[in-house]
Amino acid sequence: MSVRTRFAPSPTGGLHLGGVRTALYSYLYTKKHHGQFVLRIEDTDQNRYVEGAEQYIIDCLNWCGITPDEGPHLPGDYAPYRQSERKADYKPYALQLVEQGHAYYAFDTPEELEAMRNNFKSPNNPSPQYDHNTRMKMKNSLTLLPEETERLLAAQTPYVIRIKMDENEVITFQDMIRGEISNESGLVDDKVLLKADGMPTYHLAVVVDDYLMKITHAFRGEEWLPSAPVHIKLWEYLGWKNDMPQWAHLPLILKPDGHGKLSKRDGDRLGFPVFAMDWQDAKTGEMMQGFRERGFLPEAFVNMLAMLGWHSGEEKELFSMDELISSFSMERVHKHGAKFDFEKAKWFNHEWIKHSTEEHLLPQVKKHLQQANIPVGDDDKLSNIIALVKDRCTLLHDFVQQTGYFYQSPASYDLESIQPKWSAEKKDFFESLMLRFKDLPDFKMQTIEESFKALAAEKNIKVGELQLPFRIMLVGGKFGPGVFQIAELIGKEAVEMRVGAVLGQL
Repeated sequence: MSVRTRFAPSPTGGLHLGGVRTALYSYLYTKKHHGQFVLRIEDTDQNRYVEGAEQYIIDCLNWCGITPDEGPHLPGDYAPYRQSERKADYKPYALQLVEQGHAYYAFDTPEELEAMRNNFKSPNNPSPQYDHNTRMKMKNSLTLLPEETERLLAAQTPYVIRIKMDENEVITFQDMIRGEISNESGLVDDKVLLKADGMPTYHLAVVVDDYLMKITHAFRGEEWLPSAPVHIKLWEYLGWKNDMPQWAHLPLILKPDGHGKLSKRDGDRLGFPVFAMDWQDAKTGEMMQGFRERGFLPEAFVNMLAMLGWHSGEEKELFSMDELISSFSMERVHKHGAKFDFEKAKWFNHEWIKHSTEEHLLPQVKKHLQQANIPVGDDDKLSNIIALVKDRCTLLHDFVQQTGYFYQSPASYDLESIQPKWSAEKKDFFESLMLRFKDLPDFKMQTIEESFKALAAEKNIKVGELQLPFRIMLVGGKFGPGVFQIAELIGKEAVEMRVGAVLGQL
């Protein structure tokens, strides 16, 4: 049987690191086994639906190179791929479960449910649930006479359908990461399967959709482990147990200190993104920064995510998508959570920038320079500049500082680094240097350097004392590649103008 996996996010907001990693691991496993990777939008909770979130999810996956084979934007044999468009599929299965005695109608009002939570509270049960302990004290088709149930249904009294969990059963399943997992059914509440508006809950929809879409492997976060017994019983009750996918409950991505799941608030508090791309909250208008806008290459972002919870067994840490697909194995996915380290994430990005070709970096660097209103010239010049400075860049934003001075004069100069050792002799040197530059037969790096050093020897000044002021005059600060390379690339006229501007301030 061909491997079929799905990534099934809810369109309720930004795509968190954990969600992208779930999609990534599912994608890597699928592609390694030459299967199909499906994007399914789980939008049954219409109260939490956010306009634009679905397209945002698609855009995030595209940026990461996690390309679905089927989805709302790529219809296949199992369309539709939005649960809201599959609404009619779910109710018959819920009714089938009621008829078989595995589920029941519950007519309890919100007030009655709240009263249950208060009235049945005890030292041994501080948070009562709708389960085998309480169901026979509530208003449902288990406690009502059949005629009364029929009367309420005929009167269109609002109801939900709940699964009826057995009281004394050990539910066991094999997890691809954690091995055999067992749960006591009596500890699981009677989850709602069908809501009063006719929409399914996640519990029913995920089982029905996975069955109808022939999903063979299901990847999701470990926070769904408590729900696994409900889903396993649904597969069994619906007669589909032999078709149940293999489960893989992925470890959490933890806060940098290792205590608890990484959240958006942690990113806000510690100053790093937790979303793949910028996301604006539709209600508050708050913009939450993403890794893309922070200056990350998608290759670095994906590489970093892959290593948060998985290890190849090799010494190397840099993997392309193709290499990840080739190397990925479930045996090396960790059972325990992985601490997020933003400095390590930046290290991955720095390494990917260093190892990327100028041609690959060119469009992204060009975009950042244009956003900074830097007048970029022809691509050949920019490619040469990228080759010179890429080793100095950790984030794509760094190219603005590291390349901007090649196109325009610095907005300010670090005069404080020149002034302590400045002298009349050094001023005379640079004035003489500008006159000598006018007579150079060509303005190439080697010629510039030879002229500079020859004049320093004539003036009896150490070259090392002159190069730092020269660098600051050209770029504005103590950074950049070789100063004579910079001089050649910005040209004689710009060199003369910038040196003159600084001499006028000293």
